[in-house]
Amino acid sequence: MPDNDLRFSDVTLRKSGSAILRGVSGCLRRGSVTAILGPNGAGKSSLLHCLAGVEMSHSGIVSLDDMPFTALTPKERARRIGFLPQKGEVHWNLSARNLVALGRMARGEPDHGRNAIETAMIATDVAHLADRPVLSLSGGETARVLLARVLAGEPEWLLADEPLASLDPAHQLAVLARLSACAKQGAGVVVVLHDINHAARIADHMLLMKDGALLADGPAAQVLTSELLEAAFAVRFRQLSSDYPLFVAD
Repeated sequence: MPDNDLRFSDVTLRKSGSAILRGVSGCLRRGSVTAILGPNGAGKSSLLHCLAGVEMSHSGIVSLDDMPFTALTPKERARRIGFLPQKGEVHWNLSARNLVALGRMARGEPDHGRNAIETAMIATDVAHLADRPVLSLSGGETARVLLARVLAGEPEWLLADEPLASLDPAHQLAVLARLSACAKQGAGVVVVLHDINHAARIADHMLLMKDGALLADGPAAQVLTSELLEAAFAVRFRQLSSDYPLFVAD
């Protein structure tokens, strides 16, 4: 029976002769939020790309429900895994609604699934932008429209690379809440974040990376320690409260 896991085993990736990922292994589960943390150049985005099937590793295996990615068609992978890149590019000046509707294409429904499209736009606070050309939107508005496109596809897995980067604080918190809601509804959510406290807010599980390898992998409470964070970021962190893992750099 399929176990609904997204597994990666001994994944290695090289670029320009340098090792970006060094034999990384792990298991992610649906119904939970996994945050990937680490300093710049740790390999966070590269790992997410491999998990989304956007980039193929040089060695190792990525599998979905015990089925290697190589056995899945691109359409099947796109239907089951929704990927939000760090720098989403829009090449056509569609209306925001039509861009979100493209999220239904992997399901063979580019012009249908209206409820899913409207729900996604409401959830990301872009319903009022539905008729606006996307190239007229601000960076933050465009980012929310692109997230709505992924949500409209109703994927089993939602992988997002720094989805908060261009958002104001209110919309950052709203997106975090939406990602948590997706996990509670049964989806697997994997998100690359830079803000440790944002990760602490939503993550059930964490992958802490450094130099292309996993420094820690486990429940958020076990990974979010001052000692592990200092080992990853080379900065001393202090936890402000024992009741909530709010950290500041000393």
